[in-house]
Amino acid sequence: MEPSQIPSDPRVRSSGRPLRALPFCVAAAVAVVCLSAPAPEAAHVADRIVAVVNTEVIMLSELKAEIEADAKRLQERYRGEELQRRLQQLEYIALTRMIERRLQMQLAKSKGVEVSDEEIRSAAQELQRQGEKVDASDPTHKNNIKEQLLVMRVVDREVRSAVMVSDTEVRRYFDQHQRLFSLPEEYRISQILIRPRSGESPADVRKRAAAVSAALKQGGDFSDLALRRSDGPESIRGGDLGFVRQGELLPPLERVLATLAPGQISEPLETSQGLHLIRLDEKKPPQFRPFVEVKNEIQTLVYKQKGEDIYQRWMGDIKKKAYIEVKF
Repeated sequence: MEPSQIPSDPRVRSSGRPLRALPFCVAAAVAVVCLSAPAPEAAHVADRIVAVVNTEVIMLSELKAEIEADAKRLQERYRGEELQRRLQQLEYIALTRMIERRLQMQLAKSKGVEVSDEEIRSAAQELQRQGEKVDASDPTHKNNIKEQLLVMRVVDREVRSAVMVSDTEVRRYFDQHQRLFSLPEEYRISQILIRPRSGESPADVRKRAAAVSAALKQGGDFSDLALRRSDGPESIRGGDLGFVRQGELLPPLERVLATLAPGQISEPLETSQGLHLIRLDEKKPPQFRPFVEVKNEIQTLVYKQKGEDIYQRWMGDIKKKAYIEVKF
């Protein structure tokens, strides 16, 4: 996220670094955040306030803890100015996320939104089933889970409850985006695969493949040659691989298939598996999936899009009514 891409908010006071709202996606499976201790280097940096959110403050040590894991990954991958640029972007995004979380928590408190200890334990168990190292008896873990549940609940009440998707909207989306719901081209193909044999040089392998190719050009029967000369497991079926779709084959094979007409045979083509002679037996054009088959998928897509729009407006309204000062 480049600073120039971040829309300004006249109610956000900062040192030239405005904030933007996060996407509409508070996952149903609760995510644990800030479970780690502050980064070791934080101990050597004087702690200070980096943001004021109404009557609450966010400290530098909190921000360092928030970005610790991601910062380490960036430090392993980048150096110099690029590393500094990416760390700065990370800090912008993390501070925005923390400010929005504080605003949402304040709203939850003002509206009397609560979660029970049983709900926290249940969420912790779900996280454990997903492989997260969570201990609901640990005060830090418990507080973070509680915070996430409260945020989810307030978003559900204020945003998700306002999202409605009509059948007309679903049908319109389908009509305007039919390509998204089409099946790719299908090819029925056969192959003769020439694999390297023990002690055989690459030149010898290419020589065998060239001999098979020459036999085919002279009118040799593909199925018979596949049965006798191919090293692939499909040789017993005369080389028949059945139908495949775009994306299911090795890229070099797909590129060659795109140039063949039904009945044509490729030149020997080398891949990590050996040398292939591919025959295109049949080609099916892309097929559109019927509306009834994709209706539920479209409802989900439209719901997410509308929810994102409502979330952004909602978050923007909260920020306009809040006092936010960034001191970073």
